[in-house]
Amino acid sequence: MTAPLRVLVCDDQALIRTGFATIIDAQPDLEVVGECGDGRTGVDLARRLSPDIVVMDVRMPVLDGIEATRRLAGAGVADPVKVLVVTTFNLDEYVYEALRAGASGFLLKDAPPAQLLHGIRTVATGAALLAPEVTRQLVGRYAARIRPVRGTENDVPLTPRELEVLRLIADGLSNGEIAAALVISQETVKTYVSRILTKLDLRDRVQAVVYAYRRGLVT
Repeated sequence: MTAPLRVLVCDDQALIRTGFATIIDAQPDLEVVGECGDGRTGVDLARRLSPDIVVMDVRMPVLDGIEATRRLAGAGVADPVKVLVVTTFNLDEYVYEALRAGASGFLLKDAPPAQLLHGIRTVATGAALLAPEVTRQLVGRYAARIRPVRGTENDVPLTPRELEVLRLIADGLSNGEIAAALVISQETVKTYVSRILTKLDLRDRVQAVVYAYRRGLVT
């Protein structure tokens, strides 16, 4: 039997922290190994307990979630920990900083429990996760800062259909929404997304969004 994924929950609001822990611990494949209410304690616990994933709030006392994430998963960290950042919708300005700090995923606190659990499992596998609505916020806020490079669509090594999917990703659409827009299955969309990331040597959908804006494929 596979050992459950070990999760550390960091949130300064006791009710939310307890709620997350209860939801996570109820799953047979997940186990909460620790809880804390500030970023510094989160960093210390993560280094001591070696969890598979840390569920990290952004706004916390002593050390905020962005800096805590940087210390656990940022560039140069010898043994990085996977971090799933969760926060409220009006804190979209922190999305960019959290991802730059090394977070593997970003979810909203009002996401349903199933989405939280899916996020934990997804990030634990090494994949990146960004809620579609957060992608839209990220694009809307930071697209103006992305400088396009010279070139045309012909310089992008994608098929016309893959270009179409890339543009929809850049618009913040989820796989389900892309499937509906193109009248194809979600499995087909996943295949396209995988091909796009591979061909362009990109890590995740966030990088795909940035690529699309830099190439002038979307404005």
